[in-house]
Amino acid sequence: MEFFGMDFSCVFGSLSDGKFPEKNCLLPLISKLLGYCIVAASTTVKLPQIMKILKHQSVRGLSVLSFELEVVGYTIALAYCVHKGLPFSAYGELAFLLVQAIILVAVIYYYSQPIGMTTWFKALLYCALAPTVLAGQINPVLFEALYASQHAIFLFSRIPQIWKNFSNKSTGELSFLTSLMNFGGSMVRVFTSIQEKAPNSVLLGSALSIATNGTILSQIALYQKKDEKKGKKTD
Repeated sequence: MEFFGMDFSCVFGSLSDGKFPEKNCLLPLISKLLGYCIVAASTTVKLPQIMKILKHQSVRGLSVLSFELEVVGYTIALAYCVHKGLPFSAYGELAFLLVQAIILVAVIYYYSQPIGMTTWFKALLYCALAPTVLAGQINPVLFEALYASQHAIFLFSRIPQIWKNFSNKSTGELSFLTSLMNFGGSMVRVFTSIQEKAPNSVLLGSALSIATNGTILSQIALYQKKDEKKGKKTD
């Protein structure tokens, strides 16, 4: 009995015999279910951040470079997973995250007026190259090199924001909810990547994501408490 690529026959068979499903039977199903849960949750991950910027009409404390690099990283990762034929449950969230990340960057640009020529150039360059990468119409060796580099891209997409938070001793308009979902999704994705027998490079990317998202989440928890104390003293 299969549903969305999930085989329930093993579990139902064990339960019908009055037995609890064995680990080899249960873990793959749990992995698939968690994978689809991540995909479903990913449809709203960036929305709290977008809504917070729109509400305050401010991008205070946000590193534009971090969000730009994030878009590049999602583009490469999605293209690679699609053309490697991985199951949708193993990477589906990347498609939704990419769309939201692009919208988020557009919102940041809007509230970062005036927009310079460099920003326009980066936007046009992405629009020119992204369709080719997503279609997989590049040299296979270059494709592998791009995917290998996307871990560094995601790492460096977090470093400017982490440094800015540290320097300002504030996280500005960063959304706690978005950061929490990013961290939680990375934790779950490590488990699903192991179960789906994804390449080690995919597992490495999830591990780096846990470390960097965890750092940002810790900064938000730390600096927002300090901001609240300052606000109370001012009052």
